[in-house]
Amino acid sequence: VITSPTGAVIRDIMHRLKERFPRRVLLWPVLVQGAGAAQAVTEAIKGFNRIPLDSPDRPDVLIVARGGGSLEDLMPFNDEALVRAAAASQIPLISAVGHETDTTLIDYASDLRAPTPTAAAEKAVPVRADLIAGIMEYKKRMYTGIQRLIKHYQTHVTGLGRGLGDPKRLFEMVQQKIDHLGMRMDNVLHNAIERRGTKLQNLSQMLESLSFERVLDRGYAVVFDKSGEIISSAKTAAGQDVKIRFRDGETEAAVKKK
Repeated sequence: VITSPTGAVIRDIMHRLKERFPRRVLLWPVLVQGAGAAQAVTEAIKGFNRIPLDSPDRPDVLIVARGGGSLEDLMPFNDEALVRAAAASQIPLISAVGHETDTTLIDYASDLRAPTPTAAAEKAVPVRADLIAGIMEYKKRMYTGIQRLIKHYQTHVTGLGRGLGDPKRLFEMVQQKIDHLGMRMDNVLHNAIERRGTKLQNLSQMLESLSFERVLDRGYAVVFDKSGEIISSAKTAAGQDVKIRFRDGETEAAVKKK
């Protein structure tokens, strides 16, 4: 509040704020008429705007106020520098200068004009009781809405539950299906292992029948050189010491050259 620290104006503003919504008030005391009044109010507006944005002392709104008076008494509020300071204020400014019928240039440069200082206080803050009542009403409506939503979802879930059937029966059906699949898997694995075993046995018998040992059983012999390599040509065997494997054992021999 930018006004005289004495007089009815500041008392009226403080009284109205206390009734509606008690708030912390910063008072910048100034002359409100006579020589130096315009400069004092101008510096007060600029001074409040110089307070950093993050400072707890920076006001949310400014009120420039004085009571009624003659045209000469109100002339400081027609000062060009004061009016420009009001227009440039980054903090919303309420002009409450004079009575309701009084008009000064600061009224046109401010964000809002109030007919009286008391009216300026009323426009600056809401009624705290009304705010509390409104919040309680919103809280009640929110609670009712939540209850309604919960009931809706309960009904929906109940309906879904009826469509699902007996959970125990569903579990038993799934368990039966798993048991059936397990039995089928056991049968498939058993049959596969049995078929592979039979195939392996047949291959083993075939390999055995094709083994050179079985050839030896029929009266043939195999000739090896000293390194154990099979000799399959008479030319290769000529002049060598060889081993001859028969069905029932080995013997050594020397092959003469032709």
